[in-house]
Amino acid sequence: MSKKQNTVDDKDQPVQDDANIVDDKDQKATEKKSKKKSKKSSAAQEEIEELNIQVGELKDKYLRLFAEFDNYKKRTSKERIELMKTAAQETVVALLPVLDDFDRAKKNAEDDNSTEPFSEGVMLVYNKLNSILSQRGLKAMESTNEAFDPELHSAITEIPAPTEEMKGKVIDTVERGYLLKDKIIRHAKVVVGK
Repeated sequence: MSKKQNTVDDKDQPVQDDANIVDDKDQKATEKKSKKKSKKSSAAQEEIEELNIQVGELKDKYLRLFAEFDNYKKRTSKERIELMKTAAQETVVALLPVLDDFDRAKKNAEDDNSTEPFSEGVMLVYNKLNSILSQRGLKAMESTNEAFDPELHSAITEIPAPTEEMKGKVIDTVERGYLLKDKIIRHAKVVVGK
């Protein structure tokens, strides 16, 4: 029996070795799978982080573009409002020499030595023209006896001031300056005391 047992035992032995080999293979395969999973999970984690960075950059880019577009809308609406305010500026500027002529004729007619009267009809036309232009936002600048301001006045010449108080002030206005809705459309041409 000992021979038979030995044979049987020998037969049992290789079977156990095969089972151990299969277990080792399963264990190695499991280890490989877990390594692959950990590699896949770390690769997926890196990809997620990279995508999160890209999403952050795209959000930032979107917010900047949105802010830029909003600023563009505000700027264009402001420009449109400014354009509407001064839409008639060219026409008004073209009419300023007519107003100047009326002013000179009126001043000449009011002079005591003048032989040419300023008729009532001409006075009505002058007043009507002034009224319409002032309704549209035209306003004449008062310059005489005011302090000289280079932003409002254009000095034609300087003359000696008649008094100490008139130094640096406008002595005479040669041509009136005008504002159209608080925007200078023509500087006053003045004589300044020095």
